[in-house]
Amino acid sequence: MGRQGNSSPRKTASGSRTGSGGSGTTSAAVYRRRRLFVGVALLVAVALGFGGFAVAGAFSGSSEQASSTDGATGSATGQAPDPGASASATPAGAPTPTPTPTCNQNLVTVSASTDKAAYGPDENPLLSLKVTNGGTMPCEVNIGTSQMEYLITSGADRIFSSRDCQAKSEDLVKTIAPGASETANLPWPRNRTLEGCSPIGAKPGAGGAYYIFTAKLGSKASPRAVFQLN
Repeated sequence: MGRQGNSSPRKTASGSRTGSGGSGTTSAAVYRRRRLFVGVALLVAVALGFGGFAVAGAFSGSSEQASSTDGATGSATGQAPDPGASASATPAGAPTPTPTPTCNQNLVTVSASTDKAAYGPDENPLLSLKVTNGGTMPCEVNIGTSQMEYLITSGADRIFSSRDCQAKSEDLVKTIAPGASETANLPWPRNRTLEGCSPIGAKPGAGGAYYIFTAKLGSKASPRAVFQLN
């Protein structure tokens, strides 16, 4: 009887320890469940947050794309040409005006020549001034004595000029056809002249001397024509 009484308190103590251990196990499980719940809640909150940003970004992108499309459409519409204005500016079938051809005075040339290359003591040279229209249109040219000059030189020595003793200066305008020419001749009596037609007794030298004849018409001058006096 005494052993049984002693064993009863041990069972009670053992039962007390067992109860204490069960309470600790229950608290740990509850704590784990709470942590799991909190973690799941955080994940849900994060997922909802990212979802909201994604939806907002999608709406924002769609709005910008629509705005860009509208702007491009408006710009293209603003730059479209007006076919009515183009048609009125250039009527269909309108002839292109043709410029009226005119004379090219740069193609009017002057040349000088003599009837012989060398002259005997009793022969007088015949000087010729020739005006030629080298263009494709007729040209009006003043070939009067007011524009002409027959000039003879020998080196730096001015021998003769038709202007020095010219009695009368006149204009004579002629129309020269394309490729055509006008010629004026002047016999030279082998004399010297001075500007103002001052008297001079000296005569040009002969004996094989060479002279240069230049024909002038206004501002145009011919190439030189060389001849010899014997």
